Amino acid sequence: MIIKTVEFVKSAVKPSQYPEYDFPEFAFAGRSNVGKSSLINTLILRKDLVKTSSKPGCTQLINFFLVNETISFVDLPGYGYAKVSKKIRSQWQPMVNLYLENRKRLLGLVLLIDIRRDPEKEEFELMNWLETHGIPYLLVLTKSDKLSKTKQQKRLLSICSQVNREKNHVILFSTKTKTGRDTILGEIENLMGGDNE
Repeated sequence: MIIKTVEFVKSAVKPSQYPEYDFPEFAFAGRSNVGKSSLINTLILRKDLVKTSSKPGCTQLINFFLVNETISFVDLPGYGYAKVSKKIRSQWQPMVNLYLENRKRLLGLVLLIDIRRDPEKEEFELMNWLETHGIPYLLVLTKSDKLSKTKQQKRLLSICSQVNREKNHVILFSTKTKTGRDTILGEIENLMGGDNE
């Protein structure tokens, strides 16, 4: 997939605020500070269209982006630890659940896990939900450049074992080196039917 145009559409907190278009949609989910916004910026080759922050919990809304005027990318709020109030955090999970349950155009999800961390309860719950509802998802291990090649492979095998996936079905990703970018875009294109040139 060649990225030609990207446009921020809107932010939302509930279904009535979602964009009303018929484009296939891909959501990006992961723990706070996993590098979700950075990954999307890397995919679309923009430095700061998706706001990034070193402070966990920066993304507090569901953000919609239109890519190539044919596909929608959705940045979901990060879950888990975040330096925000418990009240705000408690609103995120229902917000994300509502999106996943109501968005009929959702074609797939990109689930991000920091390669240096083991998957936790939230990741397993999300994977189970997606599998139960027949929604395909890509498993992406972010921040791979933080580890040596040997440690990358060790962590990859460990996480694959925990989530019961073959290693060729898990993508190593680095914002710094752009490792994994083409693979992610290729997988998204495959899910779309391969016609988004």
